[in-house]
Amino acid sequence: MTVGTVKPGPRLTDRLINGVLGIQPLFNLMRQRARTMMMRRAESMGIHWEQEVQTLLSRGGSAAIAPEWEQDLAAVTNPAVRYPDYYLKNFHAYDEGNLGWLPAAEEEVAAYAVHSRLWPDAGAEGDGRMRRSYHEVLQAQIAEPPRRILDLGCGVGMNAFALQQVYPEAEMTGLDLSPYFLAIARYQAQRRQQSVTWVHAPAEATGLPDQSFDLVSTCLMFHELPQEVSIAIFKEARRLLRPGGHLAIMDMNPQSEVYAKMPPFILTLLKSTEPYLDSYFALNMEQAIEAAGFTRPTRTLNTPRHVTLVAQAI
Repeated sequence: MTVGTVKPGPRLTDRLINGVLGIQPLFNLMRQRARTMMMRRAESMGIHWEQEVQTLLSRGGSAAIAPEWEQDLAAVTNPAVRYPDYYLKNFHAYDEGNLGWLPAAEEEVAAYAVHSRLWPDAGAEGDGRMRRSYHEVLQAQIAEPPRRILDLGCGVGMNAFALQQVYPEAEMTGLDLSPYFLAIARYQAQRRQQSVTWVHAPAEATGLPDQSFDLVSTCLMFHELPQEVSIAIFKEARRLLRPGGHLAIMDMNPQSEVYAKMPPFILTLLKSTEPYLDSYFALNMEQAIEAAGFTRPTRTLNTPRHVTLVAQAI
């Protein structure tokens, strides 16, 4: 058995759901339904999804996509990057996965919608509350403020910007495999007047120097990866951290009762947008992190559906 994996027998519900998603017309229907539900939820909270996305893509102009975006895309794209097969999937109901303007432009509004029900009273504040709960764990468990931080799978920069507020003296680097997400992150950083270095590379092979960071942070990335890639990222994080540096991960909690009790229809909608969810739920994260050269990670439940793991490089 591969280090860090467990192989429980699939539940009957899981087998039925996976069977449904294996039928392409039903898969397409479910992922579109999932997207529609998120958009309606955002609108119900006063977040005008389509209007905000159009304003961002047009930069307040009349063009569907402002021509300046192509310049920003070129500025962050590493032409040497080759996209691995696992990344060329239909993530989050987008045919293009993460490699397009629409998924990048919608990440922030989608995050507000998805995290609006983490707590009964959360609403549009749920996403910010979730990230603050993660940062509170870091501050409680990392005694010395990190000076050099790497945010792996940074997307459009939401957590990098928030982390920079927590550690204002730190040098911040955000890394992602989608240049479209990085282009928007770069634009938002300029608007916020925040200084972040953006890197276009896979998280399992960053190309960054050995022992160049005090903290490697990842938020909501590992549930989008196959197990072998996750294990490779743990090893890469160990290479990137100085001895005594920290790896911090905030992601879905496979042990949460929310997922165990989730109605089959809702679970089907979730799986239609997350192709590696079963693989993630079967990964023993603590064991795999420890095997990569870290202390046994602490485990803190920071929301009813999320867990934070913090480990120190040995």
